[in-house]
Amino acid sequence: MGRGIALILTVVACAAALTACTDPDPRSPTGLLAGPTATSTAAPPEAAALADRYRQAGGDADVYGIEPNFKREGYPPHIVVHTRNPDTGNALFQKQAASITSFLTGKEGLTLGGGYTMDVYGPDGRLLHRWDATI
Repeated sequence: MGRGIALILTVVACAAALTACTDPDPRSPTGLLAGPTATSTAAPPEAAALADRYRQAGGDADVYGIEPNFKREGYPPHIVVHTRNPDTGNALFQKQAASITSFLTGKEGLTLGGGYTMDVYGPDGRLLHRWDATI
């Protein structure tokens, strides 16, 4: 196989790996969340629309995607957040998580009674925070 074809196949495989996995594996044997440490920098249209509603309600202006996944049978809801802010500080994350969950439960009518998990990805698609708030 030529070097050009090998390079193209490598690029395609890397792109697929980065964009295909936005929902983490249920749980690792240690009980901690397993999942991707990077994602696409683009938010799906539904996630962008939800983030627009969140910002219009006074939410963090840097959040451009919110993807709640409530279809993981036997597991708590998982929320993926896309932000333009590369800050990895815990104080910002705590404020952001509280703001997003308050919006989802108060304005969108979603239920987080059994807790939730949350991944926050920065502007370059890198994982900034992984949070397990399950009861």
